[in-house]
Amino acid sequence: MGRGKIEIKRIENSSNRQVTFSKRRNGILKKAKEISVLCDTEVSLIICSSSGKMHQYCSPSTTLVDILDKYHKQSGKKLWDAKHENLNNEIDRIKKENDSMQIKLRHLKGEDITSLNHKELMAMEDALENGLSGIREKKASSIEGMRKNGKVLEEEHRYLHFVLGQQELAKEQREMTIESNVREIDTDHYTSQMPFTFRVQPIQPNLQKRI
Repeated sequence: MGRGKIEIKRIENSSNRQVTFSKRRNGILKKAKEISVLCDTEVSLIICSSSGKMHQYCSPSTTLVDILDKYHKQSGKKLWDAKHENLNNEIDRIKKENDSMQIKLRHLKGEDITSLNHKELMAMEDALENGLSGIREKKASSIEGMRKNGKVLEEEHRYLHFVLGQQELAKEQREMTIESNVREIDTDHYTSQMPFTFRVQPIQPNLQKRI
């Protein structure tokens, strides 16, 4: 038995709708690849899901832009509005400006300067001189800044050396004070331990004989 025909309408169930989209998307992409290879045709396919995600396929022998250009020429339909035309013109202008800058850069490097006339060479020389002057000014400013930083570091070094010397001096004074106090304590202790002795001098009269 063959499959029954499915009514072509929006699938209300979101899960079933997503499964169906995934299967049919893969199927139509496969058919686009097959017809491109089997029939040597130029195929471009764009699929945008309800979530906004885009899937696309384009034959390897062409590009999407080329196919759109062919469609535009053969159908006569205008694909781009004035806004896009202005944007395209701006892109072309930027490309030309970039090409011009690349040529000038090669000339400044000394490449392809044989095609330049005397006036262009003079302008390039002025530009190089201005650039060198700016570099010299920045270099001089950088050196001056390094000198100032060196002086600041030297002053900081001197200050730190002075503070360190003061700390060392204070430490020595504390050690000397502690050592002096210890000596005094030892002396007092030794004196307190000495016995009291009395000695009668020979010239002192004997008081007991008078009694």
